[in-house]
Amino acid sequence: MTTSARSGSRERGPLARIKAISLLSPDMSGRDARAPRKRQALRGIALPVLLLIAWEAASHLRLIDPRILPPLEQVARTAIVQIVDEDLLYHLAASLVRDAIGFTIGTVTGIALGTLLGLSRLADRLATPTFNGVRQIAILAWIPLISIWFGFGEAAKIAFISAAALIPVVLNTYEGMRSASNQLVEVGQTLRFTTPQLITKLYLPSALPSILTGIHLALIYSWVASVGAEYFMTVGPGIGGLIIAGRERFQMDLVMLGILILGLVGFLINRGASAIEARLLRWRPT
Repeated sequence: MTTSARSGSRERGPLARIKAISLLSPDMSGRDARAPRKRQALRGIALPVLLLIAWEAASHLRLIDPRILPPLEQVARTAIVQIVDEDLLYHLAASLVRDAIGFTIGTVTGIALGTLLGLSRLADRLATPTFNGVRQIAILAWIPLISIWFGFGEAAKIAFISAAALIPVVLNTYEGMRSASNQLVEVGQTLRFTTPQLITKLYLPSALPSILTGIHLALIYSWVASVGAEYFMTVGPGIGGLIIAGRERFQMDLVMLGILILGLVGFLINRGASAIEARLLRWRPT
């Protein structure tokens, strides 16, 4: 009995330790995984918080004229007034709708063009050199020409946003198509895939990571272009028009409110695109 009790205690000792470690390790690993994310989030918000503190201090200490850099509380009051009594939400919705339309047109056209250039040698030789030359032109340089072609209204703004979204999608779709595995192509040809089947079942899935990168960039570029279109073309509803109105009335709190909204929306677009991209590509090995 004594020997068996000792052997049983020896067996239970290591097993108990293993069980304790197995019970503790998920929680510990979870804490270990969450800790770097928390530190990264804190580092990410540190600089914006410091900039806001510096802004508030510079305004209240009159290091900068408050008429040029109004304090944050004045900007907050202006935001409340614009939401309750004015048309701030309408301006924001107008910018977002304009951005969504231009982004959609540019993205769909970019995927189609990038696929054509990536899969057709003839199209690649004929069009790619010209496209590479055209894309070197700054996007703002197209505003006069777009204004002549499409007028000065909504169509011109959407065309400008579409052009901004088009370029990164074409480039990344082209690279994704060109980098498709030769072995997969040979398998598809062996299975007698038709051209549409090769594109939908082989090339597009293979190029998906690169295409999503282009779409992510297009989201950012199109939002920046939507503000540029509102600012440099005919004034209409939109955050850009709100900033212009504040500039003309020398109402800097309204100008700063518009800039903060632009930054916040751009940040949310970027984070949302990153989350969607990570979810769609979760099958990839890390």
